[in-house]
Amino acid sequence: MKKKSFLILALILLLSSCSSREKNQVVVFNAGEYLDLDLISEFEKETGIDVVYETFTSDEEMFIKLSQSSNNYDVIFPSDYMVQKLKKNDMLEKIDFSNVPNFKYVEDKYKGLDFDPNNEYTVPYFSSHFGIVYNKDIIKEPITKWADLWDPKYKGEIIMYDLPRLSMSVALQKLGYSINTTNMDEIEEAKEELIKQKPLVYAYLTDEARDLVVQGDAAITVMYSGDALLMQSQNENLEYVIPEEGMNLQVDSMAIPKGAKNKKNAEIFINYFTDPDVSAKNAEWMEGFTSVVSGVREKLPSYIADSDIAYPDFDKLPKLEMFKDLEGFMQVYNDKWVEVLASY
Repeated sequence: MKKKSFLILALILLLSSCSSREKNQVVVFNAGEYLDLDLISEFEKETGIDVVYETFTSDEEMFIKLSQSSNNYDVIFPSDYMVQKLKKNDMLEKIDFSNVPNFKYVEDKYKGLDFDPNNEYTVPYFSSHFGIVYNKDIIKEPITKWADLWDPKYKGEIIMYDLPRLSMSVALQKLGYSINTTNMDEIEEAKEELIKQKPLVYAYLTDEARDLVVQGDAAITVMYSGDALLMQSQNENLEYVIPEEGMNLQVDSMAIPKGAKNKKNAEIFINYFTDPDVSAKNAEWMEGFTSVVSGVREKLPSYIADSDIAYPDFDKLPKLEMFKDLEGFMQVYNDKWVEVLASY
């Protein structure tokens, strides 16, 4: 009897311990290499909350995981158009901002954006823009516009992004169209432009393009501003260009998925990573990505704080446009991109 009672008591204590651990954790789902993991350790020490950290490769992968009934994420990092999609599908919790007092430090220009006009579901995380990186040691004439990526003299030197929305946006902006167009004639024209360009392209890649251009295996790539500054620090011959025809501005945010098991811990996590001192450490580690938190720029090393890549003067830039959720029409973009890749 005593042995049986001891086993029952041990089981109760074990279950209680497991339950306690589950309540004192936060499960985070972020894009790869998009947060200084040392800060995770500091967060755990300061709050006593254990962090389970997982990564995704694209917003679409994140959406699929969140759509599965088994998902148990508490904090996610969606980009602008994905926030719209998640809201339309009732997949986000409203944030209790009494637990996120550091929201006051978010710069006003990043509040009330189209994807969350009433600031109910998200806290902005980083901003970036999409342009061209080229090697001045190989490409002697300045590259200034998207159309330069169609110049035959750069054959075999160009890397395009292997993501339908991004590469299609390059062709659309080259043609003077919106990156959110649902006009079939414009989309078809953009597809044909990419097919014309294909003989000039060295490869269609994503993050791998950074290393190849840094090493000199290719001379031109389309790239996010945050990655561009990192590339420059590794190869001083690289130049980042915001094309004359316009560019894609992206704002990524922190949000809480519907049914999160640790919502308050999620809000504590979001608040921590919106603190100016923490945000400055994170921004220094991220280098070229633009912090949305006021006071951070002044805390950064001069090569970041004074960089036109990380902190451009938007008043002097070409037309800026943010991606919007195209709902079911996104499949059209995917199909056209498949046609590009399948063409000869």
